Amino acid sequence: MYFKSAPVLFTCVRTGMHSNLLFALLRVQIMKRTLKFLNLLVLLAMFLAACAPATPLAPTATPTLAEPTVTPTPLVPTATPTSEPIVLPDGTGGEVSLPAPVQRIVSLAPSNTEILFAIGAGSQVVAREDFSNYPEETQSLPSVGGNMGKYDLEKMVSLKPDLVLASPLTAPEVLKGIQDLGLKVLVVPNPTTLAEMYANLELVGKATGREKEARELVNQLQAREKKALEVAAKAASKPLVFYELDATDPAKPWTSGPGTFIDLLIGLAGGRNLGASLEGSWAQISQEELIVQNPDIILLGDALYGGVTPEQVAQRPGWNAIKAVKENRVYPFNDDLVSRPGPRLVDGLVELVKVFHPELAGELK
Repeated sequence: MYFKSAPVLFTCVRTGMHSNLLFALLRVQIMKRTLKFLNLLVLLAMFLAACAPATPLAPTATPTLAEPTVTPTPLVPTATPTSEPIVLPDGTGGEVSLPAPVQRIVSLAPSNTEILFAIGAGSQVVAREDFSNYPEETQSLPSVGGNMGKYDLEKMVSLKPDLVLASPLTAPEVLKGIQDLGLKVLVVPNPTTLAEMYANLELVGKATGREKEARELVNQLQAREKKALEVAAKAASKPLVFYELDATDPAKPWTSGPGTFIDLLIGLAGGRNLGASLEGSWAQISQEELIVQNPDIILLGDALYGGVTPEQVAQRPGWNAIKAVKENRVYPFNDDLVSRPGPRLVDGLVELVKVFHPELAGELK
């Protein structure tokens, strides 16, 4: 090591100074050097400490704010959902609203009764009028009258019906009397076509909660109608048909005129309605004119209720000149099948095709 005091030491040696003194001087010099060195170390340590990255502070926890205390708002009870009312078109031109499908029904028309049973709502019928006779189950139901247009309104009220199912033939004063007693009345529209009759089936189905059954029935009837029309279209001829409603006076029998279901169905079945040329839905024709028209077929709509037979027709004076009588083509016919605007109209159509075109009858059920 180089010492800056070497000259002093050299001087001491050179001048012959005492050795003790010499060593004392050396120790002083060494101590000074040591102190300087230590000072340098301290300064270096301080420098390094200043340059070193600061020790990260421990993260201070974010103070948690106390959740505000909220008094729970009591829930308002939700009203029990109710179904939409059933709104139906009425045969009087208005509308009838029902809160739900009806379960207790009084029927005031045979066609309505047949519709109800046909769509599976027979168990919902609590009463009928006097003339409902189909199906057979209707006979076990109580009747509220109807003969001569008179009804037992007191009995009707006692049955507590949800709905009274009437027809356009129900007298207005009767309808008003029923409504004045607080009973709900639906007048089923009077159809003039099979399509309108099908609509009535679905109308009653909606009122009774039997929409599916009504739709299925309509599909079946439409398929049968289509088949009957296809068969009738194959016929080589269209017979002239006289439909007898009432021949209490054989000289002036009543028949079905234009615009009736009888007129419609005769035409659909491949026949020609003799009464279509007369005036009015229900018309009389003279015996002389009937003989002149000379129908190919005579259908006895009065056989069911009037008991008229082909033999009786043959015995009427002058009628033996008519072609239908001479060829034994006078047939009893169930008038309910063509006069009641219900599902059995299609049965009537099928039966007419069989009568008019017996050679094609095998194609129909």
